[in-house]
Amino acid sequence: MDHGAPIRVVNLFGDFTISFNLSNVIMTIIAATIVFLVAVIGTRTIALRPTGMQNFLEWLVDFVKGIISSTMDLKTGARFITLGLTLLLFVFVSNMLGLPLAIVYNHELWWKAPTADPVMTLTLAVMVVALTHYYGIKLKGFKEYGKDYFRPMPFLFPLKIIEEFANTLTLGLRLYGNMFAGEILLALLVGLAVNGYEVGIASGIVGTVLAAIPMMIWIAFKMFIGSIQAFIFVMLTMVYMAHKVSHDH
Repeated sequence: MDHGAPIRVVNLFGDFTISFNLSNVIMTIIAATIVFLVAVIGTRTIALRPTGMQNFLEWLVDFVKGIISSTMDLKTGARFITLGLTLLLFVFVSNMLGLPLAIVYNHELWWKAPTADPVMTLTLAVMVVALTHYYGIKLKGFKEYGKDYFRPMPFLFPLKIIEEFANTLTLGLRLYGNMFAGEILLALLVGLAVNGYEVGIASGIVGTVLAAIPMMIWIAFKMFIGSIQAFIFVMLTMVYMAHKVSHDH
């Protein structure tokens, strides 16, 4: 638990510097690569009777269609199937990356779930909210889209502005809180065994036995939570999108 993030600072123009978390960069690239490989393998050979990875991807597409159809007209929402599928796979894979292991080198945490960092989840949330505004303006026009902020009553405009910030924060922090709490508990269970060996072999063995069963149970539960959180993230994305692009909202 006594580790930090691998933060690096880069000087760009004189005194102007930018800092970034190398772990977030690496884990995001790994998650995106896994999602890309799944998509390539699943669509490499398209068969009339799908099997294997193609069957899995087609099931995911139908699953995303179901989410979209529950929030808006599928004729309007069909353009968001790719977005929903990408978010579902990326968030799920990111949630699962922290389950098998955590790599700490030189007191810096390098391998973890990228969604266990608020910068990553809030960045995803900002991207999603920005896309809802973009498609709202694209499909309705700027003038008609702007009128939505004054409906049904003009004095609600400040509340709707506050709602935009609240939606962004809750979308990002909900995912972060669930993933971060899960990794903290796993680290505590691992520490129960590791700290025991520092006292003695007998204490370490007892600590390992005591931690093993709760750890397996928690990993299974965290897999369930990670799956649910990926679903919730996509569901809320489509709900926010529906409010911006549908004419009956």
